Amino acid sequence: MTAAGHRILGRTLGKPIAISGPGGDWGSVRADLERHASAVLYARLDDWRPERAGGPRLRTLLGRDWARFLELTHPDVRTRFASSRVLLKFAAAAALHVPPQSVELGYMPTGRPYLRGYDGVHISLSHTDDLLLVGLATGGVIGVDAERSDRALYGPGLGRHLCTPLEVEQIEGMPVEERNPALVRLWTLKEAYSKAIGLGMQFRFTDFGFRPDGESVEVLGPNGITGTGREWTFQTYSVDDRYTVSVALGDAGFGGTDDTMAGTALDPGIVDALAEVLGEDEPQDSAVGEWW
Repeated sequence: MTAAGHRILGRTLGKPIAISGPGGDWGSVRADLERHASAVLYARLDDWRPERAGGPRLRTLLGRDWARFLELTHPDVRTRFASSRVLLKFAAAAALHVPPQSVELGYMPTGRPYLRGYDGVHISLSHTDDLLLVGLATGGVIGVDAERSDRALYGPGLGRHLCTPLEVEQIEGMPVEERNPALVRLWTLKEAYSKAIGLGMQFRFTDFGFRPDGESVEVLGPNGITGTGREWTFQTYSVDDRYTVSVALGDAGFGGTDDTMAGTALDPGIVDALAEVLGEDEPQDSAVGEWW
């Protein structure tokens, strides 16, 4: 179950959608993209373990990420890497109405993923423990982040690594039992916003902030001055009372698109050539069973 957090201004956001496997509720993902120009979905690691696909199919699904997958030596890291990328490809495939094995991911210098050959849908990825989280958006950028709600963040040195001076002051003024939950929320918001603007950890968390009390959600400078306007929407959710999930959605000002099908945006000759190579003559729903 999910519980909505706080949201102000900008676009609307739907609640995170649980996806129980490749045969999950992709119709709801498409519906959120049409309604909100964005969709957020989450899944359990066990539902997307790479061994379920098998070696040859996993290699096809991972595509360019296959080499990176082979370089990883820790079993848990390999599993989380493969599972999160396959989930992201299935999510993008649902939006683009293409088979997941035809989706290729690229990475910005900061590590931010993007869809190779198609910039109409922006993507974001996060994972922690056994939770996988994906964000999709049209007409703007999106960043998502998830952390365990019980992660211990409160302690000495907040102002050196995590908080602006104003945030430190406000956190210290809270009841003791509220401080760590507020910090987890701040952390996920900062991670989500940093991912959305493509800077990742290059944007120091002590250089921008949010209100720890959650009364409003907007980016603030170190002195508390508002740094963003109606073009940004932020929201925090609790997932299964175990994880804190935040979303940052930036509107480019051109609106979303009702048509995210790859065939609409690409030259028909290219689409036909790809379909011939991939043998994609079947509807996507049957392709899900074939590739998992």
